[in-house]
Amino acid sequence: MTRARILLIGSAIATFAASGAYAQTTAQPQPMQPQTMQPMQAAPGAAAPGQMPVQAQQPVTPAQQNLVAPAPTDPLVQRRNANAQANAEYKASKKASKAELAAQSKQAKAQYKEEVKNAKVNRKADKDAAKAELNATEPNAPKDAGLQH
Repeated sequence: MTRARILLIGSAIATFAASGAYAQTTAQPQPMQPQTMQPMQAAPGAAAPGQMPVQAQQPVTPAQQNLVAPAPTDPLVQRRNANAQANAEYKASKKASKAELAAQSKQAKAQYKEEVKNAKVNRKADKDAAKAELNATEPNAPKDAGLQH
């Protein structure tokens, strides 16, 4: 059992050492800029005699790199990418269709409300016309007050 443990620990250490060496070799060295010391004039609040003057350091900007991944040759990766693209297209078309349906529904609802409003106005006008016609044909005689129901 101790032999297996020693082998596992040894392989783990070897893996970490190899990955550390790989990380050191792939890191890009940053260009060093020469630092110049410029004498500073003594001002209130400046460094006291015997102390080093403060230097202003310029920020180092790395060079612009355009990274382009090569097209994968693995058929499973290609299939996954194609499925992802198809799903994105489907979702976009579904969203557009849903928006179009909502617009049509809103327009139909507005048209229905307008028709109901017009129908109410027409019904009231028909009632008023029928009432006026009925009143025009009957004489304006008082109703018989002696009838009881």
